[in-house]
Amino acid sequence: MKRTIHFTKMHGAGNDYIYVNTLLYNIPDPSAVSIEWSKPHFGIGSDGLILIGAPTRPDADFSMRIFNNDGSEAMMCGNGTRCVAKFLHDKGVTDKNPIRLETLSGIKVLQLHLDGENKVDAVTVDMGEPILRDPKQFTPGNGNATDFEVTVDGRTFVGTFVSMGNPHFVIFLHDDVEQFPLAHYGALLEHADIFPQRCNIEFAQVVDEDTFRMRVWERGSGITLACGTGACATAVAAHLTGRAGRMSNIQMDGGTLQIHWNEADNHILMTGPAAITFEGEISL
Repeated sequence: MKRTIHFTKMHGAGNDYIYVNTLLYNIPDPSAVSIEWSKPHFGIGSDGLILIGAPTRPDADFSMRIFNNDGSEAMMCGNGTRCVAKFLHDKGVTDKNPIRLETLSGIKVLQLHLDGENKVDAVTVDMGEPILRDPKQFTPGNGNATDFEVTVDGRTFVGTFVSMGNPHFVIFLHDDVEQFPLAHYGALLEHADIFPQRCNIEFAQVVDEDTFRMRVWERGSGITLACGTGACATAVAAHLTGRAGRMSNIQMDGGTLQIHWNEADNHILMTGPAAITFEGEISL
């Protein structure tokens, strides 16, 4: 027998997911559901599905699970965490501020910024410490994670590999990033042999001091309008390569995120918007 599931469509800087409160609705096969619901024209249309639920550990308030539109489960989504915070606060599920959110890459602390109507309009997420890894092993490496070379379709790219709980490869271009064939090279790089777990790929360009234009190919989703963990990885790569200080503005297709790599504790603080697009009901 089919059930009716209430969902909320939300986006953080254009990175849009379908959100379901699993405290109220059980989703038994979220991978398959994400594929079906995320289809444009035939479904709701989205970058994927995010499930909000009870935590599995006592030091968290809530949990989130993220499924890309190809059905794969992601470890972390920076834009998604901000939307979860808005969902929980604006719908009256909790009045906590900050909120401690359990993800597959650990607990993220969400600081809510409220407008005059007591609604969340921005969230600062403590993304934890970036980890510089060897992409061949995906284990903590020694030394610098910059200047890795990857060759696809006859072109060699030099970039920085950063883990934000999920893998990222950041490439600073001399080409015009707006005209760069993102879909072609992004898809090839995601599946390059050097990345055994596949990889999120960021192409970035310097705009001015501490401001960067970035476009992203997300692992499991393809081109998206924004990627929070990708923005963090880009800011880390910019600092490591001497292109920026510890505070950066990352301009993406869907909006701009402010990234602060805090020298005191080595944590990345990401601040950006969260918005509800629409509500609806769908049969499952």
